[in-house]
Amino acid sequence: MKNAALVIMAAGIGSRFGGGIKQLTPVGPNGEIIMDYSIHDALEAGFNKVVFVIRKSLEKEFKEIIGNRIEKIVDVSYTYQELEDVPEVFKGKWPDRVKPWGTGQAILSCKGVVKEPFLVINADDYYGKEAFRVIYDHLSKGQRMGAEDVGSSILHICMAGFVLKNTLSSNGAVTRGICSVDENGMLTDIEETYDIVRSEGCAKACRGGESLELSLDSTVSMNMWGLPAEFLSELEDGFYEFLSGLDAKELKKEYLLPQIIGGMVQNKKAKVKVLPSHDRWFGVTYKEDKEAVVKAVKDLVDRGIYPEKLFGR
Repeated sequence: MKNAALVIMAAGIGSRFGGGIKQLTPVGPNGEIIMDYSIHDALEAGFNKVVFVIRKSLEKEFKEIIGNRIEKIVDVSYTYQELEDVPEVFKGKWPDRVKPWGTGQAILSCKGVVKEPFLVINADDYYGKEAFRVIYDHLSKGQRMGAEDVGSSILHICMAGFVLKNTLSSNGAVTRGICSVDENGMLTDIEETYDIVRSEGCAKACRGGESLELSLDSTVSMNMWGLPAEFLSELEDGFYEFLSGLDAKELKKEYLLPQIIGGMVQNKKAKVKVLPSHDRWFGVTYKEDKEAVVKAVKDLVDRGIYPEKLFGR
């Protein structure tokens, strides 16, 4: 077994969920939350460490609902994503900003804690078993380098590539990274695309303020990245550059993994292997999603994909 960590981003405020902490919403027959199923799938695949990225204000409730249980079965660490966690030179520059700085900052909080290859996932997304298996297999076999990469500083990354039609919500628009993939299964580009909704025979979306149509079979990123530990140093340098480029009036711009990794690919600083997954996503982006998620989990339990009780609940 190769040591590999599962990093779960659970610090999001969840403004679209309409109140409450969406990451901690019970969806299983015995009060399980989506993270329970992700952790179950990750451990089954071979991951042997879990790192929760949370807000400090969430810590007590988070540990009561899931953390204390998971600590009994696997090595667990916590890191904290906070708005004020920026280099000293930038402190106080954005006094009116409310939210932290996005998924890139969330993963940067793991520097010093994560020293092995790791998988990043969102706390409120159900990914299915296939993606955990293929990413662990890829990470456990080490970096796949061609002769042209030997001695270079190129980072080798992998990601789960989902089918767009399997990742849409019936209750509102979603944001996805739309991927371009070459004949060798390597990522060539990724574009963060907003307001994606199912339409007649396609999906409609918004990018750069313009409307567009997308194939329902498009490959999309769901923020499920397999990363080397060295990526954290790249994030640290990039975060400083990101903040340096903002003025004091920019209160909403975020440091996002798809944009960071996409930029690294374009600048030939990284190569990204896209590992296809055909599992159906579900999540609690919107409050109205909960009923459908509960039904989906019940179906998985009824089919024997999961036991009725996870982790001694």
